[in-house]
Amino acid sequence: MDTPNVYAVIPARYESTRFPGKPLTPLLGKPMILWVAEACSTALGPANVIVATDDDRIRATAEKAGYRVEITSSSALTGTDRVAEVALKLGGHTVLNVQGDEPMISPADIRRAADFHRKHPEFVINCYVPISARENPERDTIPKVVISQSGQLIYASRSLIPGSKLGSQRKTQAEYFKQVCIYAFSPAQLKTFTSVSNKTPLEQIEDIEILRFLEQDQVVHMVRADQASIAVDTPEDVDLVEVAMKEARSSKSNARL
Repeated sequence: MDTPNVYAVIPARYESTRFPGKPLTPLLGKPMILWVAEACSTALGPANVIVATDDDRIRATAEKAGYRVEITSSSALTGTDRVAEVALKLGGHTVLNVQGDEPMISPADIRRAADFHRKHPEFVINCYVPISARENPERDTIPKVVISQSGQLIYASRSLIPGSKLGSQRKTQAEYFKQVCIYAFSPAQLKTFTSVSNKTPLEQIEDIEILRFLEQDQVVHMVRADQASIAVDTPEDVDLVEVAMKEARSSKSNARL
């Protein structure tokens, strides 16, 4: 069933700096962008899913699978800027940015972010989970987050945060949190986000777009996701994600027995 007044926009560009062609990379025989689109469709209904891209190869793949595609500018600063190009045409709706490199994203977590924003439209919403044992928290491809006691984002970094003066006796891995790239916002919040001509200073340094909201004094509330998601940032991540996807399939099959 379609969810009224909520859209999931999936930003997808072919010319990724770290991994050109990433959205079309096959995972278990299916292009990655379609794994994400299917999760969004399950969460919100197919009519509420839009792929936003500047590439005809991605457009053709998504349209062949039955998804709506909007062509966006090739000069978009970030995925959220690309989402905003589409979202600002939709009117007064809750808009989700579900990034196209998290093929294990949970439909339930997509709905959770949407529901939280509809109840608290004054906040920008972002999801997070603890960093799993299979991941190295010191990798700079994993955006780490620190969160206030009331659930608001304090900071996000590619460096290991929070740090510790204890060195090797620092926090255990389970106590580090990473960003899950499901965001929810209003058109007004996106309009503020896109009001700049360049990335904001901390956003530029960290290469993490959620920081632009903080630098603009927009409040970001973090919603804990129930299901861990592993992003594909580099070609080396493909094998890791396929193994995790197979394990998830196996767990679901065993649960049904």
